[in-house]
Amino acid sequence: MAFSFTTAGESHGRALVATIEGLPAGLAIDQDFINHELWRRQQGYGRGGRMKIETDTAQILTGVRHGETLGSPVAVMVENRDFKNWLEVMAAEKPAQPPERDRRVIRPRPGHADLVGGMKYDRRDLRDILERASARETTMRVAVGAFAKLLLREFGVEIASHVIRLGEISIEDQEIDWERIKAIYDNAMLRCADKAAEQKMIERIDLAGTEEGDTLGGIFEIVAKGCAPGLGSHTSWSAKLDGQLAQAVMSIHAVKAVELGEGVSNAAKPGSQVHDEIIYDPDSRSFGRTSNRAGGLEGGMTNGEELRVRGYLKPIATLRKRLRSVNIETKEPMDSDFERSDVTAVPAAGVIGEAMVAITLARAMREKFGGDSMREMKRNFDEYRKQIQEY
Repeated sequence: MAFSFTTAGESHGRALVATIEGLPAGLAIDQDFINHELWRRQQGYGRGGRMKIETDTAQILTGVRHGETLGSPVAVMVENRDFKNWLEVMAAEKPAQPPERDRRVIRPRPGHADLVGGMKYDRRDLRDILERASARETTMRVAVGAFAKLLLREFGVEIASHVIRLGEISIEDQEIDWERIKAIYDNAMLRCADKAAEQKMIERIDLAGTEEGDTLGGIFEIVAKGCAPGLGSHTSWSAKLDGQLAQAVMSIHAVKAVELGEGVSNAAKPGSQVHDEIIYDPDSRSFGRTSNRAGGLEGGMTNGEELRVRGYLKPIATLRKRLRSVNIETKEPMDSDFERSDVTAVPAAGVIGEAMVAITLARAMREKFGGDSMREMKRNFDEYRKQIQEY
């Protein structure tokens, strides 16, 4: 059973849509939860004007009836409220005459898909590229991720995220436990467990945004708790769950590096200080580890410990401080074009990271346990847990 999804839509187009395939019949769908996840994506200190315009609400078009999935493809839509201001510019129909304000983009922005996308798809108006390349697309990833979270929740899996670095400011304690992460309020300014560091981060955002006209990157961490051992496989490179997770998180806009567990610091240590020793608890009849430096993954498979993945976000490439570029028509040097921008989006990237990890785990769960209905999938899961306990 394959869990898959596809998104479509442009940043200032009529709507964003997604289709989801592979959800079993009988999964309870909480629309308030889905909309709350969309709201979480829009929060965080340092966000731009677009977040004040859009109040994202998911409309489920197909595949759900009376609050439960049918086992058929699910279609979801989120309308772009800003579309009313872009009716002429983003119209699907060919205009009878050029719009009064065509918003044509011919000065590519450094760090964006504008120039290389224009060359690849042979487009002379780079708006044809930037509209789809925009991080607005992640709205639908979060919507799909909410469905994945609802599925995972049925099997005891929870997912959360937090900010551990913004710009040059890091939290003091790099090992934040699950309870502290879960205790962070959804409307927290930066979703950071270290309040002293968070205040410094806020001050740094103010400086970058108001005085420097610049943007800031950072590091977010996603934690998944309750994963059964054995999701993924060691038998093929494409089946390794760590590779799938790395690709999923790396696909988020502006993420330029991914870390599993303590992968970065482990590279500088001897093996005796890296590998998690194995123990057995006769009371619970279960294996465990004395530490979790591997981040819950061994041999491309979950090992039952907390899954920990970090995404390294570069500073947003759209900034008020104009960077050098070239007019693609005249080839003359010019300042790059400017679109609305955030100062930073690290907390939002964490929420998007949660969605991508949830999607990856939901796919692994569907591959492992199959089932056309929730009852069948749970029966398969329960038998596997029994097998694990008897091992």
